[in-house]
Amino acid sequence: MNRIRLNLEKRSSNSYDICIGTDLPDRMGLIMAKNNWASRYVIVTDDRVGALYGESMLGILRGLSLVVDRIDIPAGEKSKRIETCIGIAERLIDLGADRTSALIALGGGVVGDITGFVASMFMRGIPYIQMPTTLVAQIDSAIGGKTGIDLEGGKNLLGAFHQPKAVFIDLAFLKTLDDREFSNGLAEIVKYGLIEDPSLLDLLETEGQALRKRDPALLEKIVLRACQIKKGIVEIDDTEKGLRRVLNFGHTLGHAVEAASGYGLSHGEAVAIGMAASLRLSEKMGYLKSGDRERIDTLIESLGLPRRMPAALDPDDLLRRIGRDKKKTGDRVPFVLIRKPGMPFMNGGVPEAMLRDTMGELRG
Repeated sequence: MNRIRLNLEKRSSNSYDICIGTDLPDRMGLIMAKNNWASRYVIVTDDRVGALYGESMLGILRGLSLVVDRIDIPAGEKSKRIETCIGIAERLIDLGADRTSALIALGGGVVGDITGFVASMFMRGIPYIQMPTTLVAQIDSAIGGKTGIDLEGGKNLLGAFHQPKAVFIDLAFLKTLDDREFSNGLAEIVKYGLIEDPSLLDLLETEGQALRKRDPALLEKIVLRACQIKKGIVEIDDTEKGLRRVLNFGHTLGHAVEAASGYGLSHGEAVAIGMAASLRLSEKMGYLKSGDRERIDTLIESLGLPRRMPAALDPDDLLRRIGRDKKKTGDRVPFVLIRKPGMPFMNGGVPEAMLRDTMGELRG
């Protein structure tokens, strides 16, 4: 098992380990028992993951004399609503949970975001543990303490920063992911290559097919590297006031596309489209060479990800959604652009006409 320590110097009590390996539940339970983070635990999962792993997780943790219960929610982005959180909180009260209790997020990014948000609010804050089951969650959303739920106006508009006690990344979960969900994670790996480590792009180009076949050694190498990148950025800027914003490369338009599609497009698919747009914007504004943009376009397609948005999406609707983006300052919505792979920067704002033209080029 690989172990990475995420150190938050300003709030050292919020520092925690990211543990990466295969078949981790037993070791996770032992670590939980040793650290005595809570008097009782409640697993929050969705009905898909719960059907696969819920009972076995309960059995393992209870076998270590831990007091554990379980709450299942409907799978999918549509569960990221305040009503779901209220339902979880009421169920926690029914179970007798209190300030000495902790939650375990067993699932993908939706479950992790909801569980972290509930943990940040329930009785003014209780601990939680991340056990991500999707590639996106393992390399991105489970690390860094960002929690959030959706409003009608857009994604993750209600949330809090609430760091977990630990993140346990079990690569065995990836065996049961369908191909589409696995590809979601590949989009985030492309993002890490573009904002921090261009060697990841080289690796995706040469080993992309082996990765899509889920070669265990290659998976562990890439997940470990992605986690190192994410933890390094979070350590510098844990509340997204500066550097951490580069992690939003492709997400400004991507979130708008995802929501406008009624979540028919997955998060990774929408981010891939958002990255394609950001690459074009970087090229049009004279920062990025056309050869670099074309190379990444080819890589995105080779990984089974889209780089064009559905023609049915209304550009005016997308612009309205972008205008409500939580990262905006006043009337300006900053975009993360790049000068070359590994060299991102925050642009003060993209002209609306250029953004509209770019969306038009990517439709269909």
